[in-house]
This record gives sequence, structure tokens and C-alpha cells, in this order.
Amino acid sequence: MPGQAEIDSLLTRAQVGFLATSVDDQPFLHSSLFWYDAPARRIYLHTAREGRTHDNVLANPRVSFSVAELGRLLPAKTALNFSNEYASVCIFGQARIVGTDEEKRHGLQGLLTKHFPELHSGADYRPITDDELTQTAVYAIEIEGWSGKQKTVPE
Repeated sequence: MPGQAEIDSLLTRAQVGFLATSVDDQPFLHSSLFWYDAPARRIYLHTAREGRTHDNVLANPRVSFSVAELGRLLPAKTALNFSNEYASVCIFGQARIVGTDEEKRHGLQGLLTKHFPELHSGADYRPITDDELTQTAVYAIEIEGWSGKQKTVPE
């Protein structure tokens, strides 16, 4: 991928990401909606307060997180040369369960704003309540590094 701007752009527009955890040499993959908080260089996602993702992050916070998008499919005259355009980013970092209500609210509101940009808290839906914050787990991935790949072909 050419540079930081392209990585930021893909992380901003991608809808679904894949969180990879590993415990006792057993890998796990969890797909989820997410929000990339670019100024904080952090990924937010949420899931149930109990379950495999929760247990895995507590046991081993080292994670990777990936997003990808498919471009054009590229037929060719030979099977060997069929191809496709794509863009992908793989993130490496540490996941943590968000502890403060302030940061949980920040992460959840970021998810809502990203995926429902036409709707506004307090006008189109009730703002997140304290009770709702206790019913979900919010995860933050502190990005330590990433790798981006991209293939585009001129028209």
C-alpha cells in the first residue's frame, strides 16, 4: 500500500474487521463491526461481556486485526493470469477491555457514528445510558504496527 493515507482511508471505510486471538496455541477469529479512531491510533469494537473473545483477550492480549476489500475481478487469457484488485491492512497490537464509562461511551458512539452517520444521538435515538454500558464489553486495540497491501490495475 503506498502510504499512511491509504491505510487510514481503508480503516475508515471498511465495515467489518476480523480480530485474531490465540490461547494455548489455538487461534480464534472473531468478525465484527469496528471503528478506527485515527487520532488515538486505536480500533474499537464490542461484543458480549462473557465468551471466548473476552476470555482470550484476558489470557493473551496480543492480537492481530485485519480488514480487506475486493476490487475488480480481472479475467485473463490463461488460468494462471486470472487475478483481482484488492486492498488490505493487518494490524498488530494489544487488545484490552475498556474499563471507564467515558471511554466505553466514546468507543460505542464512534461505532454508531461510523455505521449510522445520518442518525444523531439525542435526536434520532436515545443517547447511550449508563445501564447499557454495563450490558456490553467494549474492546480497544492499541495499534503497535501494521502492514498494508494493495493491488490496482489501470483500466
